[in-house]
Amino acid sequence: MIEVENLHKHFGAKVAVDGVSFTVNKGEVLGFLGPNGAGKSTTMRMVTGFLPATEGSVSIGGSDIEEDEIAAKSKIGYLPEAAPLYSDMTVEGFLRFAAEMRGVPASELSAAVDKAIETTFLEPVRHQSVDTLSKGYRHRTCFAQSIIHDPEVLILDEPTDGLDPNQKHEIRQLIRRMGETKAIIFSTHILEEVEAACTRAIIIDRGTVIADGTPDELKAKSSNAGSVRLIAKGLAGSGIEAELEKLPESRSVEVEESNDDGLVARILPAKGRSADLGTAISKLCKDKNLTVEELHVEQGRLDELFREITKTDLED
Repeated sequence: MIEVENLHKHFGAKVAVDGVSFTVNKGEVLGFLGPNGAGKSTTMRMVTGFLPATEGSVSIGGSDIEEDEIAAKSKIGYLPEAAPLYSDMTVEGFLRFAAEMRGVPASELSAAVDKAIETTFLEPVRHQSVDTLSKGYRHRTCFAQSIIHDPEVLILDEPTDGLDPNQKHEIRQLIRRMGETKAIIFSTHILEEVEAACTRAIIIDRGTVIADGTPDELKAKSSNAGSVRLIAKGLAGSGIEAELEKLPESRSVEVEESNDDGLVARILPAKGRSADLGTAISKLCKDKNLTVEELHVEQGRLDELFREITKTDLED
């Protein structure tokens, strides 16, 4: 549904996007991650046709965003980072206006508005003017306009920004449900959203894609994937900390708590030895006659990978 090929964007001498390529299929929810200044919003604006690319191409459902602009954009629902609203309109009036602008037939307008209001939980404020809405309801109204025409593709820039925890949960669940039948891209700074809503994620830094995979695949690339959390009792005189450090499978030991009664520690794997670390620790504890209360192999963490591979810290 979305094909992005070798996308570049230059603002004078500044290179904001540098050769970005990816695809998104129907049924995929793609999280678009990156630090400030990485090129996320610029890329999304080019994908929607809001900004022209310096070089490269974007195809939406087989239609080129520049050569067949109307056909491509008709397939897109777009929620920009700071979506504009007409403050003197009611929620229902604004959504009706958005539906008309999107070419929804007159016979289907009322049903489209009703469905968008129901989907985004706007019924309590349906007849309120936009300028009386809370930030959360304003954001939901912006979201509703992006789905009013039931698009095949959704491009969402920071869709949960400014929402409270309950509202964030609602929107994440909504994105995940809609992702079963649509192709969705949404950018976020909140890494937990990737695991909550995405089937796949891309990390972009300095205008270039530096990682692409499912959340589990990305977590597995973290240098600390395969770390073992150990809680053991009966340590008196065992010298267990030094023994853990000496294991060929161990890179280092991070001690959270240690005394004669017990140890709570995280043991990081040596390069290429993560699969063997848990077994080695279990054998060592058995040899030392220690009581193991917990031995948990960690999958890896997305926040660790993000910190390890990104460097940009500028305004996007």
